[in-house]
Amino acid sequence: MMTKSNLDMIWDHIRILNGIAVRCVANLPADKLDAHPIPRMRTPKELVVHMYTSSMRSMMEGLLSGNYQEFDEKSACERIQTKDDLLRFCDESWKASDRAERAATDAHLAGEVKTPWGHAMPGPMCVQVVRDELLHHRGQLYAYLRALGQEVPDMYDYANNAPEFRRREPAQA
Repeated sequence: MMTKSNLDMIWDHIRILNGIAVRCVANLPADKLDAHPIPRMRTPKELVVHMYTSSMRSMMEGLLSGNYQEFDEKSACERIQTKDDLLRFCDESWKASDRAERAATDAHLAGEVKTPWGHAMPGPMCVQVVRDELLHHRGQLYAYLRALGQEVPDMYDYANNAPEFRRREPAQA
């Protein structure tokens, strides 16, 4: 059984993983957001929108409400015109996900979340989906960046994340 204390530790790890993902998004060429660097896969913009909404924000907000709501990714993609728009979208989605994590309680984690897929999932599974999907889609971003001739951050280079996504120092006793 996952407790709020467990969730906080897992979320701290997700936070620093997200720092690397944001750096990947920042490395996308501005003129290639709607390209198909890998055939039969999403565009970079579509991938990022999916990653930050259906795979992150909707999961964490669903944990709080007890009801996973699918996000209109197509409309979001239509509103995103520039790389700055995409980075802002990532930031807004991360902050909403982070607020949901901070608001989550043991009761939320003990509950079930209704889904549109015909089955409910245990609350802790929402958190696991966020971590799994973040890693999966971040890996896709690495492939996209390489296909577009761009640099990728070292996957453990947390020290060069933005300050809010760096490792936190352990509390002194």
